[in-house]
Amino acid sequence: MKIKNVVYKLKEIYRKLSVPQFTIVTGLIIIIFGTLILSSPLCSSSDVGLWEAFFTSTSAITVTGLTIIDVGVDLNIFGQIFLALMLLSGGLGLMAITTFLQGFVVKGTQLRTRLDKGKTLDEFGVGGIGRTFQSIVITATSIISFGAIVLYFFGFIEIQNNWQRLWSAIFHSISAYNNAGFSLWSNSLQDYRSNIVVNIVFIFLIVMGGLGWRVIDDIWSNRKNLSYKKLSLHSRLVIRTSFSLMIFGSLGFFVTETLLNSQFFSDLNFFEKILSSIFETVSARTAGFTNFPISLNSISDTGLLLLMTLMFIGASTGGTGGGIKTTTFIALMAATRSTLKGQKDVIISNRLISDKVILKAVGITVGSLLFVLLMAMLLSTTNTFIKKESFTFLEILFTCISAFATVGFDIGLTAKLNHFGQFILIIGMFVGRLGILLLLSALWQALYKSRMEGQKRIGYPKADLYV
Repeated sequence: MKIKNVVYKLKEIYRKLSVPQFTIVTGLIIIIFGTLILSSPLCSSSDVGLWEAFFTSTSAITVTGLTIIDVGVDLNIFGQIFLALMLLSGGLGLMAITTFLQGFVVKGTQLRTRLDKGKTLDEFGVGGIGRTFQSIVITATSIISFGAIVLYFFGFIEIQNNWQRLWSAIFHSISAYNNAGFSLWSNSLQDYRSNIVVNIVFIFLIVMGGLGWRVIDDIWSNRKNLSYKKLSLHSRLVIRTSFSLMIFGSLGFFVTETLLNSQFFSDLNFFEKILSSIFETVSARTAGFTNFPISLNSISDTGLLLLMTLMFIGASTGGTGGGIKTTTFIALMAATRSTLKGQKDVIISNRLISDKVILKAVGITVGSLLFVLLMAMLLSTTNTFIKKESFTFLEILFTCISAFATVGFDIGLTAKLNHFGQFILIIGMFVGRLGILLLLSALWQALYKSRMEGQKRIGYPKADLYV
């Protein structure tokens, strides 16, 4: 009877949670569960304690890729399989899992209505939960399988053991599509820097995962008579912005690192420089794979600033990556253009964008900037380093953006932080994956829930503000 009472009370508590609060609680529960599994002797060696497992579990669920362990050495095959499942849960299924759990707990309620009212992770409620989940599974399975097959037969051909090559292909395909950045090798993809097949496959997987299921589903729905103009405005903007960032980012990175003679392009011919520029630019859009060590010595300050910009923008809404999202970026650019032209409304491709969308884009960007700066301030003003080493603010800021945008680029800072410094990165990864507005919404609803309904019925007089 006592167990039933506890279960009943827990269900009552969950019934009272809003969608943002439910998502945060569910995410924390999954991370704790992953921590216990990864730290067990079944999955890891004695070098992986609770803290190492906690950091790795958070990084996996948030599909970041920052790690303080050697995945290929410290985790056995069972641990690696469980880590891959966590990458799938974090990249594709976190919101779906949350939604279905909420459906089981809150029986008899209008789940679709609650989802539409809540500021969910990527607004998976549009179009119906069942159809969305099915679309996500089919899309992910098809693309991941394709990537694994190509890597097995044409990419990782130097791996003699067939089972080892197969698992390497599957694991890295899952990690790349989910924009996770986890690798079975301690040097990431540095051994495949000049391998055209491996680079192209990883670029394809990262881009497909970053575009999001909405775009892929839209393209598939119009496959019989595919036309760019027939796609939805969201799909067209995502495709145009993503490839524009990839092209201009690659050219910018190639020019800066060539002119400034950085070590990043050492011993590479012209074609390999172009390929490496594209790979690193695409990976900066929240994937985190690298084919050359990233440091102040290997990349110029200008190149690091370019990578930080790409990391902060990130992938697209509904995709497996982080960042403020490409749609947020394009909405801000459109609002800026309208302001410069003296226009009252924001127009994109002859479509009127609502003020609500623009305000949300501004809120996401400002909130994200302030949060990243807060992380950087805590790391730079607190004695969080194990060794008495001095790090530049550029290194600190780069690491904070990498964690918050769930990229996983490591400039050599993560492993040298003590638990407090790594905990700051853990919070940054969690908040960055769920979204700053979702976190703030959950906190606001918890603190001011009793006042929210009354404020909706209050009207305020207008006033001018000079900016």
